[in-house]
Amino acid sequence: MKEENKTARLKFCLSMMESATIPHDPIFKAMYNIVHIDEKWFYMTKKSTNYYLLPDEADPLRYCKNKNFIGKVMFLVAIARPRFDAEGNETFSGKIGVFPFVTKEPAKRTSVNRVAGTLETKPITSVTREISRSFLIEKVIPAIKEKWPRDDIHIPIFIQQDNARSHIKENDSEFCRVAKEDGFDIRLMCQPPNSPDLNVLDLGFFSAIQALQYKEPTRTIDELIGAVVKSFESFSSIVSNKIFLTLQTCMIEIMKERGSNNYYVQHMKKEVLQREGQLPTQLKCDSSLVEEVIQYLTVIGEL
Repeated sequence: MKEENKTARLKFCLSMMESATIPHDPIFKAMYNIVHIDEKWFYMTKKSTNYYLLPDEADPLRYCKNKNFIGKVMFLVAIARPRFDAEGNETFSGKIGVFPFVTKEPAKRTSVNRVAGTLETKPITSVTREISRSFLIEKVIPAIKEKWPRDDIHIPIFIQQDNARSHIKENDSEFCRVAKEDGFDIRLMCQPPNSPDLNVLDLGFFSAIQALQYKEPTRTIDELIGAVVKSFESFSSIVSNKIFLTLQTCMIEIMKERGSNNYYVQHMKKEVLQREGQLPTQLKCDSSLVEEVIQYLTVIGEL
């Protein structure tokens, strides 16, 4: 990893801490006002899969026109941290939405499945900056405004994206105009380059909903979209909350490794803490580690 990327990762980790607690008693922000977004391809099926059958059970039949061209759709997923009351009841799921990159096109010819002119769902295979902007403005922002807790609409909301070329800039004028409407203050922010470990979707959310999606047999694009949406909606908010804690754990390890991604995530026995009612919302960080990182960034002229 390039040194400038390591430096950016360190600065990002420091920015995710409560400024008033640095450097003597550093603690991470609760991150309730950050919406993580990212894109991912979801496939109708895998090339190979395992089945456990009874001795007299027939082998399952799986159909595909070509195993090298399995149907797929790219989705834009937006997730925030879920919220719970003092009794542990969910007050906000954090699930902003899952949006497929598809279009509706009329069928050119009549077939045994439909007549000519019937609207068919077709995947968008190449996502451009214009498409990214339209999805943010027409889908993500309206979903945030609809679902966001009413008590917090006066607090700035940050949409965290990666640095893909197809993504818009943080100061995109059209996005900023729409994001400031209706009393909201929604802003874009970018995570450091080459840092999927700083986005909760890549940390575990994507793999979890994909595992759920594969349990639903699909043969058409519409069925695939339905399976992904169903998996997204059924994913446990309790587990989602734990992924946000894993993110804070990753940040601690990143600081220990001076920005490198060569580390192992430390287990904190979240299941046990959850049962005992002691699962924290924010993790504390060793003050000496934070001081070392600040000193390191100061020496190299980045602070």
